[in-house]
Amino acid sequence: MGIEIVEPNTCIRGCCTSSSIPLHLSPSSYTLLSPIARGAESIVYEGTLDGKKVAVKKPILSISSDIDKFHKELQLLCKLNHPGIATLIAAHAKPPNYMFFFRFYESLNLAQKLHVEEWTPTIGHALMITMQLAKALQYLHNLGIVHRDVKPANILLDRNLCPHLTDFGLAEYKSDLKGISLGNWKSSGKPTGGFHKKNMVGTLIYMAPEILRKQIHTEKSDVYSFGVSINEVLTGVVPYTDLRAEAQAHTVLEMNYTEQQLTAAVVSDGLRPVLATEELGIPSTLLSMIQKCWDANPENRPSFDDIVKELDFIMEHRNINNGEDIHIRSHNLHPDQLADETLQAYGESINWSTQGELLARSASSATNSGLRTWQDSCDEPLTFLPTLSWGSYATCGRRETMEDTHFVLPHMCDEKDLYAFGIFDGHRGAAAAEFSSRAIPAFLQTLGFVGSPANALVEAFLRTDAAFRKVLDSNRKSNRYIQKDWHPGCTAIAVLVVRNKLFVANIGDCRAILCRAGNPIALSKDHVASCLQERERVIRHGGQVHWQVDTWRVGLPGLQVTRSIGDDDLKPAVTAEPEITESTLCAEDEFMVMASDGLWDVISSVEVINIIKNTVKEAGMCSKRLATEAVERGSKDNITVIVVFLRPVSTAERIY
Repeated sequence: MGIEIVEPNTCIRGCCTSSSIPLHLSPSSYTLLSPIARGAESIVYEGTLDGKKVAVKKPILSISSDIDKFHKELQLLCKLNHPGIATLIAAHAKPPNYMFFFRFYESLNLAQKLHVEEWTPTIGHALMITMQLAKALQYLHNLGIVHRDVKPANILLDRNLCPHLTDFGLAEYKSDLKGISLGNWKSSGKPTGGFHKKNMVGTLIYMAPEILRKQIHTEKSDVYSFGVSINEVLTGVVPYTDLRAEAQAHTVLEMNYTEQQLTAAVVSDGLRPVLATEELGIPSTLLSMIQKCWDANPENRPSFDDIVKELDFIMEHRNINNGEDIHIRSHNLHPDQLADETLQAYGESINWSTQGELLARSASSATNSGLRTWQDSCDEPLTFLPTLSWGSYATCGRRETMEDTHFVLPHMCDEKDLYAFGIFDGHRGAAAAEFSSRAIPAFLQTLGFVGSPANALVEAFLRTDAAFRKVLDSNRKSNRYIQKDWHPGCTAIAVLVVRNKLFVANIGDCRAILCRAGNPIALSKDHVASCLQERERVIRHGGQVHWQVDTWRVGLPGLQVTRSIGDDDLKPAVTAEPEITESTLCAEDEFMVMASDGLWDVISSVEVINIIKNTVKEAGMCSKRLATEAVERGSKDNITVIVVFLRPVSTAERIY
């Protein structure tokens, strides 16, 4: 790059040195532009060095041990020189700006290429990536280095889509790892997080069973992660999921596995990602090698010397037989789509919320005047008429994406004593929740003719389910999209308040409670496979229920809930017909709380009431406090809360 090396070319501590990589730069030689990636420990910027484009990794330095870690990584990177490893061009190794300057790789990382662009490699290209990655890890292991975080997100692709292993922040010399155990671990006295935080590292869905058992990383742990990663290249599927999606921990199986449950399944039950098949055109010898790589016993896993020899044999045998270089998974694609591997992922351009509202309104021809029959039907004398105030709060929580939606519809159709509220918790994507949050209120506003609020709720749920599955199927068949067995769904709870009557419709595991005289009254019950009555109903309607890890689950997707909108691969067993409860409100009723399961997983009904009693009586503030408390207690799900006060309150009031 033409950057002059100024002697002595060492870091400020003198522990890092290089004869070819500049370790301190003048401020005029480089520029940081926009961020291109963010992590917990660093930010990567697009930048320029000596007028040429580079990637600049700037670590987040909070405590002295973070600076120690920078110097340790720099020492290691200065010794690496391999075409399969991201090239360090320069570093700035003195305060206040500690930075790594890498060659800029034009394409996305391998995870983004697979799951954002839904790239489908050819057999030959997949073998090339496998071989180059294996040789890079062989090189590291021969130097005595264990990477400890091999995964597609840490594999950069150049313009020719050749792989380059990166992110050595967790890498260690195996000589430094030997002999370390929980028994002989000695704390430095600094707030490091202890043995497990410093040694049980990596990314959960790529971690070997022995690491999950809190043993120390070895070269064979890298072999395991390599096998999982190569299988992901071949299948296009994030480990332990049934859809091509972002590799976030919460996507594990889309089955509400906790991290502890997944750990138990991998370690004790031998759970592994679904293996690619020969039907995709993949050599059986490659599939056998992957299985050896993720063997439960590290001693049975091959070394990278063995893996490279095996890959040489596979590629040579393939050349001798003139194997056709076909696209993996090409049988799933429309012929017109093969020409464009970067077609837009299915559903990204569809506004599901707008689709839901438009379809609901076009499907209903009734006028709003019919709603007055609901008011008229409640002709019994009123002993109590609620005065409503409401508020809501929704948060992603610890997840990266939001799949919850909700609606609040006061004075529905200009009727003073008519209110509607709803919460929708999506799974396998947000599409069903987004569609339903607009379709159900639209259907409700046009369904006065069905005779009663309860009937209108049932009809709205069933029509929404039918409409969503119809538009999903229509778009799935469209030549504009690539789709890999995508079957989104959502649970739902909706409430109608008609004068002094409360009607609740529920499918799945969202819940609503009523606070009556300071005590919680359940307004709904969960529809989950662990409930015997629901399990028997699913089986009667042709569904399959099986025990997996810690609970009963439905079908191949392993759904815990037994009622939902969408999930068209599980119909009719997983029904969209809601269960209805009807309550008459009285003077002892203080407020109602409805929420997605992200709240109820960690906070009980009694605790919800106590929290609200000790919060300023503003519904939005109460909703936010409940959701925030759930996050602090470790909820791993999206959280949506609606609080509805049923009698006049003052924002200055506290109830003790």
